[in-house]
Amino acid sequence: MTESANDIHRLLEIMARLRDPDGGCPWDLEQTFASIVPYTVEEAYEVADAIDRGDMGALRDELGDLLLQVVFHARMAEEAGAFAFADVVDAICAKMVRRHPHVFAGASVEDAEAQTREWEAHKRREREARGEADRSALAGVARGLPEWQRAVKLQNRAARVGFDWPGPAPVLAKLEEELAEARVEFESLAVAPEDAGARDRLEEEIGDLLFVAANLARHARVDVGGALRRANLKFERRFRAMEALAAAQDRQLQDMPLAAQEALWQRVKREEQDPGGG
Repeated sequence: MTESANDIHRLLEIMARLRDPDGGCPWDLEQTFASIVPYTVEEAYEVADAIDRGDMGALRDELGDLLLQVVFHARMAEEAGAFAFADVVDAICAKMVRRHPHVFAGASVEDAEAQTREWEAHKRREREARGEADRSALAGVARGLPEWQRAVKLQNRAARVGFDWPGPAPVLAKLEEELAEARVEFESLAVAPEDAGARDRLEEEIGDLLFVAANLARHARVDVGGALRRANLKFERRFRAMEALAAAQDRQLQDMPLAAQEALWQRVKREEQDPGGG
């Protein structure tokens, strides 16, 4: 057994010990597949965050945390008699070989885009072989994905059969249309704030607006998650700078009127654009 295999074996033993009813960890013993799903999703996002920050030490640690989630799920499945960690490894190895015939079986593929199309074709054939009844072009887009990611996947699937705007211009026009419709529903809600139907319509229009925004990012070949993470980081950076400026004046943001807060925000923006300015 190689050193890395020994390391995996040790991790599996640790997880088994944590889940041992006789002397295991009470918290780990209480967990179910459903209860640890939020942790699994969170760890995946923390991997993405470490990559965004270019922090290789953090990436190492976060990948370990993500691996632990796989081991945790596999251990619970083994306890239920469904499958074990080795079955998970065997399944992914078989899948990767099966879906890369241009690497393992002498087939050829033109480029990465062609490989993506072939990958989707492999997935479709596998669903058909399992006897899945759903033959839609949208079949297999998981409902558990973050909704922005699911939106882009649905749009990509539709585009593969030709249902797509020809470029960004009509998407921008559609975005303006959805914004106008959302504005109408805001006005309706202002007139009747207790109207549940108006609130539902507003939620629907905002959903449409976000869906089209995701499509615009897709046409621009911009990763929606990456773009939103970048916007979040920018907002956080600027807001913390506002707090620092307020503190330098012996003030707190919550004690300042909105106009004064906005003045700090604009100052932070100017200083970011001209860091050497006075």
